[in-house]
Amino acid sequence: MPELAEVEFARKAWNPGLGSMVERVESKATSRVYRNLQPPSLIRGLKGATLESSETHGKKMLFRFSRDRWLGLHLGMTGSLRMESGDYAKAKHDALVLRQSARSLVFCDPRQFGRVLFHRGKDFPIWWSDLPTEVTSDAFTPDLVRSILKRRGRAPVKAVLLMQEFFPGIGNWMVDEILWRARIHPALPAGKLSSVKQKAIWQETRFVSEGALATVGQHGGDPPEDWLFHARWKDGGKCPATGNPLRRASIAGRTTCWCPSRQRLPCS
Repeated sequence: MPELAEVEFARKAWNPGLGSMVERVESKATSRVYRNLQPPSLIRGLKGATLESSETHGKKMLFRFSRDRWLGLHLGMTGSLRMESGDYAKAKHDALVLRQSARSLVFCDPRQFGRVLFHRGKDFPIWWSDLPTEVTSDAFTPDLVRSILKRRGRAPVKAVLLMQEFFPGIGNWMVDEILWRARIHPALPAGKLSSVKQKAIWQETRFVSEGALATVGQHGGDPPEDWLFHARWKDGGKCPATGNPLRRASIAGRTTCWCPSRQRLPCS
């Protein structure tokens, strides 16, 4: 599933459409991305509206149109955005196509785990304004992180960092990167973390998020070469910091990679 920086990069695929009017809207009405939304209302609402701006929040995207129209998109596991020519023929898995005079803005989702939301009104939609604190914002403080870790103290820290209600946009590879940099074993219960390690979680969450946005979010591709990211995907990888073998196992229901010599699990 795309994470914070990949979603930011994906958002930019529709940038060429900024300032242009939507002449026609095509949807795949049977797609599950429209759960709790009737496609005809979206079609009527966006036709004739101009795409004015867009932004991301964690793994979600918001597109603002003229006439107080708002389109929310969540990529899910297989969703993607792209731009095609004006005469592009809609493909099988295209859930939404916004036709402008010179181009087509496409949201495709083969497995249909993504989501389309729509709102009319002058203010931000409630499903956007009620999202949790962004990990790159000033409101994401060490005290906030400490309180989250305390509230979920019995859960493995890996599981807590994957909770989107607390760490929006942080996904599996980013959690492994954060814990590797903080030198914390992913299976350690969140409530067992010292105050020093709690602060390290905050620091490395900010560092990894900002670093990913500055690289993957800007240009696509991968984060810097010295990140764990490049060694975590297959068995037999070596720690970028120590050169020692990495371990891979399922923790909190997700494939997890860590360096045993750097991320030790304290004896109980």
